[in-house]
Amino acid sequence: MSPLGLYNYWVVIFLMMTGFYVVIARGNLIKKIIGLNIFQTSVFLLYLTMGKVRGGTVPIFAEIRADIYTHPLPSVLILTAIVVGIATTAVALALIVRIREAYGTIEEDDLDAINREE
Repeated sequence: MSPLGLYNYWVVIFLMMTGFYVVIARGNLIKKIIGLNIFQTSVFLLYLTMGKVRGGTVPIFAEIRADIYTHPLPSVLILTAIVVGIATTAVALALIVRIREAYGTIEEDDLDAINREE
């Protein structure tokens, strides 16, 4: 199989490195949260890609007789991770709103300068 045949993994690598770059290179807290969400999406795609069995069927229907089944656990775990990710993002955005109200900025460098002055 050619390296381009594994395009899902290339997409995962691209999304992961993009999210990692945004978290490290940007000073804006909202942009950092967006970078973390991009990184998290790449992990979701990785787990779903690894959980898929080529030629496998869903193990739910009793009338389908197949030799190969796709395990449903990765999909269930990703659904749970999506819910946790949304909740974590909501809490992080609420904290950023409170930081903006308290300090007047959401830039990391400005917050460091304010903390050094105190």
